[in-house]
Amino acid sequence: MAYNPTAITIPDAAAFNTIIDGKQVQLYLLKNEAGMQVAVTNYGAYLAGAWVPDKAGNLTSVIIGFDTIKGLLKQECYYGAVVGRYANRIANGKFTLEGTEYNLAINNGPNSLHGGKDSFSFKIWDAAQTDAQTVVLTLFSSDMEEGYPGNLKVKVTYMLTDDNALTIAYEAATDKTTIINLTNHAYFNLNGEGNGDILDHVLQINADSYTPINENMIPTGEIATVKGTPFDFNEPEKIGARIGEDNEQLKNANGYDHNFVLNQHSNDVPVATAIGDKTGIKMDVFTDQPGMQLYTANFTPGTNTIRGNGKDNRQTSFALETQHFPDSPNQPQFPSTALKPGEVYSTYTTFKFSV
Repeated sequence: MAYNPTAITIPDAAAFNTIIDGKQVQLYLLKNEAGMQVAVTNYGAYLAGAWVPDKAGNLTSVIIGFDTIKGLLKQECYYGAVVGRYANRIANGKFTLEGTEYNLAINNGPNSLHGGKDSFSFKIWDAAQTDAQTVVLTLFSSDMEEGYPGNLKVKVTYMLTDDNALTIAYEAATDKTTIINLTNHAYFNLNGEGNGDILDHVLQINADSYTPINENMIPTGEIATVKGTPFDFNEPEKIGARIGEDNEQLKNANGYDHNFVLNQHSNDVPVATAIGDKTGIKMDVFTDQPGMQLYTANFTPGTNTIRGNGKDNRQTSFALETQHFPDSPNQPQFPSTALKPGEVYSTYTTFKFSV
């Protein structure tokens, strides 16, 4: 498919104005001095779009999204959603915390995925755009909502800087010990959404290890080396170079859908870098989280009409979800995701774009 930089337009905010569950839904547009623009909606705290200059200076839509709120409501792939209370999978929808077993909604085979059936991704958040480059969203999640203990107050802030960096900052506090693992589920195509697959994107991940999964997509508990496997992205490699290899892990996920154990990293060193082969757009990812999920859109249905009248075909986008590890509450050897009263959950992820 030929690269077409002019096919995508920034959505009209009015196309997202609606009432859901008695609450107003809106689209908030952020813009910096360099011309980059970002769209956020308070439905699910979605990162609804981002437009960055390519090597020719053309604004390119690098996040899969929808022209209207109706399109967003129809999809089931979490395109740009904030997912929680627990991102990724929890085996059998069960975990034990401080001696009490909790049961969650089952919504992904035998597992609970991304917070359950009525998770943060489907809530109407309170929102305030504090300036041209910042929007703050807040949500209250009540005790035992979706099976999780504790009244939880959540704040997510999207901040766009003039050097084309988008930071997503997360905060939360609880009145009862709970578990928490928040991330954003944006799907990227740095060639522009609707401009073919992402298999020739070049990707580098600063991770010597990953967490293998079983046939139900749950970590086995092992922390395995990436060396000599299709999961070694320590040197830049095309996403599709090894995705079709005869590898049990790739077969379990129908591609990449795995948590990478990030090497020790600082705030000024990216944990991952991706480059669009057609546009030259580069995305550096920074975070303070211990893990990151690479997902190559192996299960997108190809039936959703995305911006520009394209379709969400398989492997035409990818996600880099910074996170704690999947199923951590049931894997004591993984970093803890418990949050206690008096503590503040605070984490961030930055996506910085350049050419």
